[in-house]
Parts: sequence; structure tokens; C-alpha cells
Amino acid sequence: MRNLVLQEPEVRVTDDVTSSLSYAWQCIRVPVIVPLLWFAIFVCAAMSIMLFIERVYMAIIILCVKVMRKKRYTKYKLDTMKEDLELNKSYPKVLIQIPMYNEKEVYKLSIGAACSVSWPSDHFIIQVLDDSTNEALRVMVELECRKWIDKGVNVKYETRNNRNGYKAGALREGLQKQYVEDCEFVAIFDADFQPEENFLWRTIPFLLENPGLGLVQARWKFVNTPLEELLLLSYSFWSCSLVNADECLMTRLQEMSLDYHFSVEQEVGSSTCSFFGFNGTAGVWRIQAINDAGGWKIEPQWKTWILQSGLALRKVSTWKKFHVIYAFFFVRKIIAHWVTFFFYCVVIPLSVLVPEVALPKPIAIYIPATITFLNAVCTPGLLEANRVNEWVVTEKLGNLMKQKNAKASKKSRSRVGERIHLLELIMGMFMLHCAIYNLLFREDHFFIYLILQAGAFFIMGFGYVGTFVSN
Repeated sequence: MRNLVLQEPEVRVTDDVTSSLSYAWQCIRVPVIVPLLWFAIFVCAAMSIMLFIERVYMAIIILCVKVMRKKRYTKYKLDTMKEDLELNKSYPKVLIQIPMYNEKEVYKLSIGAACSVSWPSDHFIIQVLDDSTNEALRVMVELECRKWIDKGVNVKYETRNNRNGYKAGALREGLQKQYVEDCEFVAIFDADFQPEENFLWRTIPFLLENPGLGLVQARWKFVNTPLEELLLLSYSFWSCSLVNADECLMTRLQEMSLDYHFSVEQEVGSSTCSFFGFNGTAGVWRIQAINDAGGWKIEPQWKTWILQSGLALRKVSTWKKFHVIYAFFFVRKIIAHWVTFFFYCVVIPLSVLVPEVALPKPIAIYIPATITFLNAVCTPGLLEANRVNEWVVTEKLGNLMKQKNAKASKKSRSRVGERIHLLELIMGMFMLHCAIYNLLFREDHFFIYLILQAGAFFIMGFGYVGTFVSN
């Protein structure tokens, strides 16, 4: 009895921080974490299935196009249409817009290439939309325009007192000029694009042959060229080039992404007469189509998507309205990005740490593997294949900056702090921790995927993805 009275009751004390965290985790894991994880898995499963269906649908369309060997634009006879134009002298008036913003490295080549495009001079206007904030550079661009004006080219140099709407705002104000009223088509090039002379002859006939056609979009292609070469490449329809695809891992990934975008997404949209987006450059528009859609929008991107879809869908069928909103905006613009990060970088690693949650293999392995396989098969650049030389693209920074700052770049490698990306390193450590835990305590072999993910985050975290230029 004495011991019962005098003995202090046992109190569970956790002096160790790790033990405290472990105890807290055990308390909330089953009642809170497990239901949330299962809910996230169901949501991600639904998103993965939607993305899977979209990828399979596009793969089937591309397979049919390849088997039939007949693309929509091959029905047009360009040579015959060109002969008819020259015989009847019925050339439409064409506007070429070149939006610029502090393009010191490329403005001469871009303006010169646009002014050298083959088309009757009295049916041809070059509009340089200069939003540069450097006054000295503005003077240089204007002098370059005057040089071509003296050669007889119809060049209009336009500036603004503000940058409202940025590129879209400049394009919109450019189309509102009085001298544009009698122009039927507009070709748009970013300042780092250098089209070949026959660009208009290879694009305008499509718009003339089909009055219901609003846009001819050309394809981009990454091309790696030596520094000492002038980047003069031969032309092939539907394509243009971006340099330095092998410069670093980032440009290589961009090449593969663009390959899939043009060879699959754009091709499917064209082959099925469905909606596909304008890439912002290297395309020719029917000006009336732009006006009918309400002109270029200068609102934030999310609002622009809503407005553009509303304007573009006024006179189309209900099925096409659904297809545009679901496939183009919802699946490709939202689902594809959300499921890539949230499922593969958050849900799967967290599920490894919770024994009560078992990821379904079809959702975690088979569907992602199929999507990856379809992307790889449809992306020629992945295997260094199908690298055609197509349009000329001027050099903008890239190797030029690397060449000028070679010494600075070498010196900067010792400055580790400038290369470190802390958030990516934290994600890499998290992935590595989950991989080790899975290897030691689970038997589903997800550690293989998690180790690869950790390696990818470490590569990014230590700055070995892009070309590093010191500040």
C-alpha cells in the first residue's frame, strides 16, 4: 500500500524529437492520412485514365494517317495554284508582323529575311512592332527598317508608349492600323525566326484554295549547327528550326516535346478537322478569321482560354464545343500537367510510406508505361531520328552568349551557390528517402522508380539541366 501511495505514476515522456514525430505520425496516419491518400489515388486514377484515352485516340489517328499515307495538305497542288496566281495577277495583299522586344542579337537577320520573302512588292507589307525599352536599340531597329525602305520594300516601323498586352497587345494594335485594312492575310514571326524566300508561296495558296481555312501553321524543328556556320538550312513545308537542340538536357527535352506536339497533337487536329492551337509564330492567318474571333486577347492566360473558347465556338456543333473544352483545354492544358506532378511526385512517394495504402498496379504502372511508350513511339527526336533541316532560324543568345562568356562560364562553375536550386534538392531527398524506405520495408519495387525520380531532381537541383550563364 505504501508503494502504491508514494510511487509516482508512469508518464509517457518522449524526449527525443524523432520519437515525438513518429508518435504523431502513427496517431494521424490511419484516421487522416490513409483516407486522404485513397481519395488522391482515385482522383489521379481518373485523370490518368482521361489522359490515357486521349493518348490512345491520338495514336490511332496517327496510325491511320501513316497507313493511308495521305495527309490533308497533300491534296492541294501548290504548283498549279502558283501558276494560276501568276497568270491572273490576282495576288492577295499580305502583312508580315515581326513583334520585337530588345532583340539586339537578331533584329537585322530577322528583318532582312522577312524583307527578302518572295511576293509582289505592291501586295506586301512588313510591319516591325518594336516594344524595346532600350532607346538606343529602338534607333538601331528603325535605321534597319529605313535601309530596307530605301531599297523599295514597304516596311512600317511601329512603336508604343506602353507594353499593354505584351506580344498580343502589339499584334492587336498592329492590325488596327489604317494601311492594314486592305490586307487579306497576316504572317507572324517572332524576332528569332528567319523564313526562306518561298515561305508565302508555300502557305498562301492553301488559304486561297479553301475559303473556310483560317490558319496555316508551320512546324518547328530543332537543329544543332556548329558555331562557325551561318545557320542556313534548306526549307521543307510545315517546318522551321530552333538551334542548339544538343546544347543541354533542357533543349533536348524541349525538342522531344515539340516533336510530339507537331507530329501528333497538331497532325491529329489537322487530320480530323478539329481545333488545334496557334503556336504564336511561323503561321499565316486569314485576318477575317482573327476579327471574327474578337481579335488578339490581352487578358491573363486562364481568362484568355475561356474567352477564346467562347468566341471560337459560337458557330460550331455541340460535339466540337465539347471536344475543344474537354480535349484541348481540360485534358491537355490542365490534366496532363497536374497528374504528372501530383501523382508521380506526391501521391506515389507518400503511398510508399503508408502500409495501409496499396497502389493499384494498372494505375501506377501499366497506364503510365503505356502513355510513355506512345509518347516515345510518336516522338522521332527521342532516338535521334527524323532530324530534317527545314527553316532558317536566327541565333538568339544560346551559343553566342556562351562563346562570348566562355571564361565567365568556366569561372562561374566554382560558384556553387549560383547553381543550387534548394526546392529541387529537397524533393530529391524526399524521393530518395521514400525509395530507401520502400526497399527496406515494402515488396512492391517502387524504389526503382523513386530512385530515378530522385536522380532527376538532384540533376535539376545542382543546375545540370540548362546551360548556366553567370550573372
